[in-house]
Amino acid sequence: MAKRVVIFSTKGGAGKTLIAANLAVALGAEGKNACVVDLDAHVVGDMAHMLNLNPQKSIVDLMGFLQRAPQQTKKADFVIKTNLYNVDFLPGILRPQQAAYLYPEKISSVFAFLDKDYDYIVVDAGESFNNVFLSTLNQANLMLLVVTPDVLSVYQAKWMLDTLQLLHFPLSMIKVVLNRSGSLSSISWQEIRNNLPLDIIEKIPSDGRAVNQAINQGVPVVIDSPRSKVAQSILGLARTLSTGKNLFVDRRNLDEITLKDAVLEKPAQFWQEQKLSETVIEPDGEDKDEISILKRRIHSRLIDGLNIKKLNLNVFSDHKKARELRDKAEVLVANLLVEEAGSFIPSQEIRKKLIKEILDEALALGPLEDLLSDPDITDIMVNNKDEIFVERHGKIELTSKKFISNEQVRTIIERIIAPIGRRIDESVPMVDARLADGSRVNAIIPPLSLTGPTLTIRKFRKDRYKTIDLIKFNSLTPEIADFIKACVLCRKNMIVSGGTGSGKTTVLNALSEYIPNDERIITLEDAAELKLNQAHWVRLESRPANIEGKGAIAIRDLFRNTLRMRPDRIIVGECRGTESLDMLQAMNTGHDGSMTTIHANSTYDVLSRLDSMILMSGVELPVRAIREMIASAVDIIVHTARLSDGSRKIMAVSEIGGMKDELHITLNDIFIFKQTGVDTQGKVQGYFTATGYKPSFLDEIRVRGLAISEEIFKPSKP
Repeated sequence: MAKRVVIFSTKGGAGKTLIAANLAVALGAEGKNACVVDLDAHVVGDMAHMLNLNPQKSIVDLMGFLQRAPQQTKKADFVIKTNLYNVDFLPGILRPQQAAYLYPEKISSVFAFLDKDYDYIVVDAGESFNNVFLSTLNQANLMLLVVTPDVLSVYQAKWMLDTLQLLHFPLSMIKVVLNRSGSLSSISWQEIRNNLPLDIIEKIPSDGRAVNQAINQGVPVVIDSPRSKVAQSILGLARTLSTGKNLFVDRRNLDEITLKDAVLEKPAQFWQEQKLSETVIEPDGEDKDEISILKRRIHSRLIDGLNIKKLNLNVFSDHKKARELRDKAEVLVANLLVEEAGSFIPSQEIRKKLIKEILDEALALGPLEDLLSDPDITDIMVNNKDEIFVERHGKIELTSKKFISNEQVRTIIERIIAPIGRRIDESVPMVDARLADGSRVNAIIPPLSLTGPTLTIRKFRKDRYKTIDLIKFNSLTPEIADFIKACVLCRKNMIVSGGTGSGKTTVLNALSEYIPNDERIITLEDAAELKLNQAHWVRLESRPANIEGKGAIAIRDLFRNTLRMRPDRIIVGECRGTESLDMLQAMNTGHDGSMTTIHANSTYDVLSRLDSMILMSGVELPVRAIREMIASAVDIIVHTARLSDGSRKIMAVSEIGGMKDELHITLNDIFIFKQTGVDTQGKVQGYFTATGYKPSFLDEIRVRGLAISEEIFKPSKP
């Protein structure tokens, strides 16, 4: 297989075409079979003139033949033989109009076609930063950047290198050829070396007389003036390339590597086509795949190279510092990828994918990054390093993503909680926290977790669902929406109940959209999830204890303070403890229109849950007094559920009608969802219907001028 030397510069007139043509001839003089390829589409014919050739076919023609009849395509029909040693020539285009037909995706097939017949392929890639240029660089074993000793050339070279690093080209593959070295008023090569992070492989002196004479005669300068300084430098460069053992990096297609199949989940189409697992796997025993081992080695070297273990974790909460750290790490990983793999990966997409995964592991949230950015995923559940589940469209599924180790899971947990002053260790093995985007996080580690560090993330949805969205999702009907809107406007106290992940907070957000904009709303939450659009909205969030176990502020503490803040409505994200009594008292003492959510399996279970939570508060009240308080405080219960097919629906809207007797509360269903079955695809079948019960406050709704037809309370048939 030929060694591919790609020569490029950052501006015209730097001498790259002259160097490319003469380098190929010099390699021929060393006894090597060489082909010089002109892929500079902006300057047509210069290289052909330097070699005194008149080509009739080009790469554009070759691409067409390789596509139509690759087996019948012959080299002699396209490549021109020169009379200069064993050197052949292949132009990219013959006319400027052909430049549009140089297809980047077909560049690799051209090199593959030439590979078997040559020792070296020397390419003039030009200086235009386009897709053809990048595709050519992707085919290189060695890149030679031609720089002239002036400030503009050095400045542009630095810009070019920065851009190439962003595209994950390793600097170890690029060497500098300093042309016109030592000319008057030029920058010294030492200064250039200090400003460019590359090795200078050759310094070619300025020799205008010999060069101009050779160009005018159409003869390479290494032939026309072999004793000139410029010719001697190029001949020396050829000897360096023909004898250098560590200059050339092998190219390697990852689809040639045997990888173990992804058995947990089909990976993305692109990654599947490359036969590359999309996970980061810790090798166990002899069951190892090369990509996993490669990632693990690079990850380890990156940790050491950046001294990440000793980094202040607060750097990850500072966007600017985190970005600078990631940019620095990205360059380091691109170079480590070549060093550890022992080869260059030609596909830019695969390089980008590998580098992103390694950086995510080292500096971000590892395999969780892609899951967090997926809008279809609502919950992420890490059971241990090998098991990451997600909830997507209401259904829980096992992903193919993994951490490299349980220690890495622990590192990710610490990275999440450290910026907010929390810690997790054997003395505090359980913690609740919140990501920067509002997502709720719960983590628990050994010895409490027997399967390894466990992490659960409830993602914070950026887009707030409105009632109209819930109607589109068939979570409720327009009639139910009209009724609950009337309840909010009539300042009825409402509880949204349901199980975990049933959509309670989503419904509570939808209810809040009907609150008039001139009311003062105060929300209290353990983890801020509510999204209100009203202008007069005060958000309060509870605070856990600090590292010393002090400073905790519970919802109940916030509630007592809220009553001094002149609220029109109080919304509690979730009542789960002693704050339930305070909530009921507030509802009973002038804060009508308040709302909250409660975990319960049905509207009837809400009453039992309230009993239990109030009794747990330590207040010694008889059960009768508690239930009378509930009956007078709460008006409406909206119950939600997640069904077997993953859909979420409002299962019942019920009114609390007062005490039935000394111990029992009357609960009247107004609307319910009746499930009739499940279809062949597992989708729940059913319909919403009214029960026939009319709410006791229907006249109050009318008095407020709200148009609610009594027809919506008549039972419907499926």
